[in-house]
Formats: sequence, C-alpha cells, structure tokens
Amino acid sequence: MRMSGIRLTVLAAVTLLGALLGATTIHAAAMRCSGEEQTCIAVCNKVAIKANLSACITTCGQRSAVCKRTGCWDNGTQQYCGLQRN
Repeated sequence: MRMSGIRLTVLAAVTLLGALLGATTIHAAAMRCSGEEQTCIAVCNKVAIKANLSACITTCGQRSAVCKRTGCWDNGTQQYCGLQRN
C-alpha cells in the first residue's frame, strides 16, 4: 500500500510540473536581416582597424543584401537561415 502512495505523489508532482511548464510560453524575438546587419556593424566598430572600418561596414551591407534575398545570413564562418527578410 505504501508504494502506491509514493507513486501517487510522484505522479501528482510530475503532472503539476508538466502543467506549469506547459502554461508558460516563450516568445523569442524574430531574427531579422536588418538586426544581423546592425550586429555586424557594431562588431566592425569594436574590432576593425580604423583604416579598414569602411570596408568592414561595406561587407556588412553586402551580407545584408544577400540575406534580404535569401533569408540566410553568412557571417564568414557560419551560415544560418530562416531570418525575416527585412
């Protein structure tokens, strides 16, 4: 009899946990090509040698143009898709 009481307690705890987790929804901000371009420019401003800053920002613009056509951002080492094209 004692074992069924423990099982009932565990079942109730799991059910409560499932209800709590299911009740909350997480809304992540949609990733956008324009947001990735702004991030790219911010990185240029932090790490680029001032003489190369213009070229770095131009590259961000080129990557943004491709992203707005394809929905994919390529940061030079990684490509990820599914971005909103604005």
